[in-house]
Amino acid sequence: MPESPVHPKSIVLGCTAMLVSTVFFASMHACVRYLSEDIHPFEIAFFRNLFGVMFLAPFIMRNGARLLRTRHFNWHLLRAGINVFAMLIFFYALSITPLATVQALSFTAPLFTTVLAVFLLGERVRFRRWAAVLAGFVGVLIILRPGAQPIEFGAILVLLSAAIWALTMIIIKRLSNTDSPLTITAYVTLFLTVMSLPPALWVWSWPDGWHWFWFVVAGFTGTMGQLCVAKAFAYADATLVLPFDFAKIIWGALLGFLFFGEYVSAYTWIGAVVIFGGATYVAYRERQIEKLKATSTG
Repeated sequence: MPESPVHPKSIVLGCTAMLVSTVFFASMHACVRYLSEDIHPFEIAFFRNLFGVMFLAPFIMRNGARLLRTRHFNWHLLRAGINVFAMLIFFYALSITPLATVQALSFTAPLFTTVLAVFLLGERVRFRRWAAVLAGFVGVLIILRPGAQPIEFGAILVLLSAAIWALTMIIIKRLSNTDSPLTITAYVTLFLTVMSLPPALWVWSWPDGWHWFWFVVAGFTGTMGQLCVAKAFAYADATLVLPFDFAKIIWGALLGFLFFGEYVSAYTWIGAVVIFGGATYVAYRERQIEKLKATSTG
């Protein structure tokens, strides 16, 4: 059967939700950067998750136990176990790396997902997607410029976190076949809160004053960003909403300049465009392949 057309209003809502998510995520990253001047990033990660659960609580209470009903509890647990490592590494990178650079390099996650899908899922990737992946990693080299300048430790951590996050994206794809976006978000937020506590205790120092306010802001913006992304993908195809995710680097550059005096080099902008272009094309090709499969089996 032919695929039903997407209503223009849904496309607008999806694109708007993705754009709003970029504001939330960039704001959360700026909060982490600010707090890391006094608080260890591992502790910040715990409080971000803790307050995230609090903001998610109304959704959980409104939907009741059915929100947490799943046949794949172990997959949720595995996803969170992997995700906590990515989060801790990413938060530490935020504390030592310019915000725009972090945003630019984090766009590599879909590229890593494509590579991992070949080895873990046996997925066939043809020339055009491999070319897009290769182009994306060329963008990484443009930003890092190995040989012309020392490679920053924070940049390596961002790439490592993106690779780990790519593994969780594969699990999310599997879970999204049976569980709602809200269920997936609820489980990961609850599990991450528990799993991020031991690393936080290892470096614990009691927050004071305005630290608590920024913890709340980080928890709110992080949770709302996740929900906005889930809504964006629910309203429209990833290929339609994904281009708006590029706004993260714009907000990151703006916040980095205003609050931390960071300047974004031309190499970072060029590399970001190349990486994002490769990631977007990969998403486009995956969607085209899904449509072909649906047509052939329909």
